[in-house]
Amino acid sequence: MPAIKVGFIGLGSMGRPMAVNLLNAGTTLMVHNRSQQVVRELEDMGAEAATSVEQLASQCDRIFVCLPNEETCEQILMGDDGVFANVRAGTIVTDHSTVSVGLSKKAADHASRAGAKFLDAPISGGPSGATDGTLSIMVGGNEDAFNAALPEFEKMGTNVVRFGDTGAGTAMKLINQLLTCIHTVAAAEAFNLANSAGVDILKATDLLQKSFGGSTMVGRSGPITAARDFENSGAPMRNLIKDIGIIMSMADEMKLSLPTGTAAAEILYEGRDTGLSDHDIAAAIVPIETHSGG
Repeated sequence: MPAIKVGFIGLGSMGRPMAVNLLNAGTTLMVHNRSQQVVRELEDMGAEAATSVEQLASQCDRIFVCLPNEETCEQILMGDDGVFANVRAGTIVTDHSTVSVGLSKKAADHASRAGAKFLDAPISGGPSGATDGTLSIMVGGNEDAFNAALPEFEKMGTNVVRFGDTGAGTAMKLINQLLTCIHTVAAAEAFNLANSAGVDILKATDLLQKSFGGSTMVGRSGPITAARDFENSGAPMRNLIKDIGIIMSMADEMKLSLPTGTAAAEILYEGRDTGLSDHDIAAAIVPIETHSGG
């Protein structure tokens, strides 16, 4: 029986290391990306380069995409030259992007019409988790398709959970991102208080991680904030700005009150409006400092 051929589209700060982990685990892999430099890098490591989405979609048994925003995701998956216009019947297509539940359900409908199967499987763990192969992967979709794709998931993550039918994985990721946005801004607020009170941020971070006030975002943002090392980040603020926008739209549709989410969104949007979108998420402290007179 021939080896399963896996395709991967989107080789950014998350997708590239995920694809590398698939390669390192012996996967027969074809890759495609808008920037060809990274495609050539993976080709040198043993991947097959695809010159188009059409080529990859028509030749692979499993297709994974990891894309930066909803517009790109819709174009790559559902465009005239996209995955579902060219996919073979029976192929399992997995979207690792952070998008709305509505877009995941729309993708599943397109997959069904093409005779393919679709899994929404957003990820958490950042570039370090993608590199280490320790991502959390939150999956929605058909259970048989999930079980079939599980060997590939387990090459990229260590915490792989199917939450239910189509959209359940995306919903879980948005729940995670709501907390990430809130905790990022809360950590920034706490570090602004520490600076103002003359408390060393690195010492505070160490203590907080052993106390009730600790969080993943306190732990990651503390050293970055202490060093003011906000530029050239693998976790830019624009990612949270995108995600909180999706979350707030979802809350509006469901008529939910998200008071701390709303407060976090205000800080993140102010960061966007003052030119911080490409800075690390820890730069959420900057608008807080501005309001504090810092």
